[in-house]
Amino acid sequence: MTKQSGNSAAAESERSEPTAGVAPEALAPGTPVLALLALGWLAAMLWSTREAINSAAAGITALSLSAFALPGVISAALVAGAAFALFGVDLLARRGSDRATLRFVAAIATGLLVALAAAFAVNLTYADNATTNVIAGTTAAAAIIGGAVAGARTAPVVGSVVAAALGTLVFVVAFSRARDPLFDLFGAGDTEESLLNAAKWVSRTESLLAGLVAGLLAFAYLTWARRRATRVDADAPALRWPAYLLAGAGPGLLLLVAEVILRVGGRELLDLASALSEADAVAQTSLGTSRIDNAIWVLFVGALTAMIAFGRTLGPAHTDEEPAESA
Repeated sequence: MTKQSGNSAAAESERSEPTAGVAPEALAPGTPVLALLALGWLAAMLWSTREAINSAAAGITALSLSAFALPGVISAALVAGAAFALFGVDLLARRGSDRATLRFVAAIATGLLVALAAAFAVNLTYADNATTNVIAGTTAAAAIIGGAVAGARTAPVVGSVVAAALGTLVFVVAFSRARDPLFDLFGAGDTEESLLNAAKWVSRTESLLAGLVAGLLAFAYLTWARRRATRVDADAPALRWPAYLLAGAGPGLLLLVAEVILRVGGRELLDLASALSEADAVAQTSLGTSRIDNAIWVLFVGALTAMIAFGRTLGPAHTDEEPAESA
């Protein structure tokens, strides 16, 4: 009886012991899957961009298509760099090396690997011109910056931002198939005014739904991380509301960072595309404004959604009458 009790206690101690002395709440779950999905999405965006450019009949059309596709490539590289770097620093933490400086250096180095691989793939498969160099350079820069994001010590929050951002990017691409029916639903007609009004409402609908997706995915990931940490250590501290607020707002923040990278690193390509004609200049300006508006909507709606979802999990406050009633 004593021997069986000792074995049970030892097994329980083994289950509750954190990996290599690392607190379970400091680890992000599912990092290998996130890294694979994010790298796959980056590869798909690079491939689709190359196919669109190669299918263009003239160089001018290829230039315009490159400027149109570059924001999606940068966003994918930002998320891929963060996801792969998070996987790297998570492995480092499980081996017992969780110092802040070492973690940040490892995150940068891992993001650099993604950057080099992406730049090499672009230069190897794309046509050799100035446009290719801009795409390769901005993609590499985005991957390195994404790796730096993964150097934060709150790994579950970073993981939730990566998962929510990846889900948001996939949703935006999938939503493009519903734009035409929505244009008809919002009263797009033959006049320019009706088309502009319908486009405005379609864009707002897309941003609102993308924010909802971001907030729900961020909350779901943090809930999963919390449950895994509790199974390892029942006394693991729970994340407070600022973590959920940041996780929900994270995808929108990444979209804003991607826009900054685009306007700094991709300025040459955007200027060339705007110089093609007056219509192209207006289109590039309109697209830039739309991307910023979309990022802000995703930021605030995602943060609000995650906070509301977190608030609904909080139970009622305990009163002093409850012990007396139970007695």
